[in-house]
Amino acid sequence: MSTPQFWSTPLRYLRWASHEKPAIFYSLIIGSMGPVALVTLPPLRRALGDVDPEPIPMTYPIPKGPRVVPKGYED
Repeated sequence: MSTPQFWSTPLRYLRWASHEKPAIFYSLIIGSMGPVALVTLPPLRRALGDVDPEPIPMTYPIPKGPRVVPKGYED
């Protein structure tokens, strides 16, 4: 049983794939950039001065005092 070509010579396979199957090659390149970006972009973003926004309120603010009943909508 022979070893798959990718695991025996990965750089040679990537060079072949870049010429013969560019969709597979570029999808591997773009897909491998995802985990790298997940680790490197947040610290870089904060270093450039971007701040995280305030969290979105999960409840409606309750006004103080009695509820004002609207007038003029009686049938």
